[in-house]
Amino acid sequence: MIYGRDLAKSARRHFVAADRLVSDTLPSSTQGNRAVAGYVYGIAGELALKELMRLAGIRELSDRKQDPFFAHFPHIKTLIKNGAAGRRAQVLLKHALNDRLFHDWDTAMRYAPTTDVKSSWIDDWKADAETLVNEMNS
Repeated sequence: MIYGRDLAKSARRHFVAADRLVSDTLPSSTQGNRAVAGYVYGIAGELALKELMRLAGIRELSDRKQDPFFAHFPHIKTLIKNGAAGRRAQVLLKHALNDRLFHDWDTAMRYAPTTDVKSSWIDDWKADAETLVNEMNS
């Protein structure tokens, strides 16, 4: 791999980018940019959750299909539920067991018509990403 890895900085960078997209008020791009922002909020949330995993001492697995470091919502939550252990697992399980956390978010949305991405979901995803980024920073 030619790229290094900095989950915390990447989470913050993606969150800021999503905030800029969601705030775009140009009439020709508002709805589409909000949908893309929703997708990017999900990426920011995943990165923040993965940083929390790293801070909890979780290490990457050799089997990428079972490794939460290579998973997306909602699968990452399932992998955390099935594998989180130890004294710091409670922080991760709190998020993994939250059915509302990134509800309806899926990587398949990048192929969907803009109208399939509900505005209320985007607001929820923004709040979810903000929660995870803030927790990662504390």
